[in-house]
Amino acid sequence: MKQLPLDLGPEPDQRLARFVVGANAELLAHLQGLSPGEPPTLIWGGAGSGKTHLLHGLARQWREQGQAVAAFDAGARGRWELAPAVRLVLIDDVDRLDETQQHQAFALFIEAVGQGATVVATSRAPAVDLPLREDLRTRLGWGPSFALQPLDEGALRELLLQDGLRRGLQLPAELLDYLLLRFARDPAHLIPLLDRLDQYALRLKRAPTVPLLRQMLNEPDPV
Repeated sequence: MKQLPLDLGPEPDQRLARFVVGANAELLAHLQGLSPGEPPTLIWGGAGSGKTHLLHGLARQWREQGQAVAAFDAGARGRWELAPAVRLVLIDDVDRLDETQQHQAFALFIEAVGQGATVVATSRAPAVDLPLREDLRTRLGWGPSFALQPLDEGALRELLLQDGLRRGLQLPAELLDYLLLRFARDPAHLIPLLDRLDQYALRLKRAPTVPLLRQMLNEPDPV
């Protein structure tokens, strides 16, 4: 059974405490205060909005508190089962589940309630708009639902700074200004671009700068 890679190692940005909150303070407070046996929670938003980050951070928090966690996504094949000790069930990208997985996800809801576990799921849209079987959609809409709000410029800057520090980089202010001015203000675009720049800078043994970014972008893609 494939599960989310919840053994996070040294990744500091995967903790709830390192999540760049922006306008999502209510959601973060809700997750930090969750306990076993509560109604299911649905977190929805576009790609790169931080949904999976929150699941990783939540799993880490519960495990550090001695609670057993089980996690599933569209890549989880075979039979979905819960150990009796599980108190938190995570389902990432529930909108991507196939027909068989939707059936198993609904069964997980029933099993979770029976053993006092809490379910937290993510999706790209609210429950009412998801192309899922009706009983599963009803379960997803049963409890609190939170739309992840886009990060404003200040929060995006904080996110990029944190990602740079995770890589051991002190990103200059002019580089952050350039990224936020010239590119889509979307973590799903900016973080991969920063990762690409980091690898390019390492290869050339230079610090990430605006001129280096321009040089990288002007080079032809390798065949």
